[in-house]
Amino acid sequence: MTTDINELRRRMEGAIKSLHSEFGGLRTGRANASLLDNIQAEVYGAMMPLNQVATVSVPEPRLLSVQVWDKSAVKAVEKAINAAGLGVNASADGQLVRVPIPELSQERRTELTKIGAKYAEGAKVAVRNVRRDGMDALKKAEKDGDISKDDHTKQSEAIQKLTDEFIKKIDEALVVKEKEILGN
Repeated sequence: MTTDINELRRRMEGAIKSLHSEFGGLRTGRANASLLDNIQAEVYGAMMPLNQVATVSVPEPRLLSVQVWDKSAVKAVEKAINAAGLGVNASADGQLVRVPIPELSQERRTELTKIGAKYAEGAKVAVRNVRRDGMDALKKAEKDGDISKDDHTKQSEAIQKLTDEFIKKIDEALVVKEKEILGN
């Protein structure tokens, strides 16, 4: 029995994908439809993701447009966007909810970079947890006599190399996001 490097890679890629999703929710001063991805509105007596009740588009660099499909859901969508803590002020106009994206203050930009760093650290922890699981499996396999000490050493080096690769990807993604937030 050997540790499946591809399975560890898949799990680490999941951590990166999750990080990119979290980064998508960080406001950068430019309109981005992914800003509203995690918002849910109470529609038809249940909490539903925005993309299941409306179409989000970016008609201008500083404006999001949310076309609600059902007229009865417009107020709930508007309320959910305003209550999401994004620092935006959505307003309904018929079945369209306009979400102007205000300019970010330098203080808010700094705050957002700290939040981004926290998200990146969470992703690193997830990658390290995957590494730990892989290393534990190797120790067990060696103890059970399924692999030799040499195989254990080779595979643990491969796992560490994979971990380093993903930590580097996380750091690079954070640098890109910080530049985007700070407007550099």
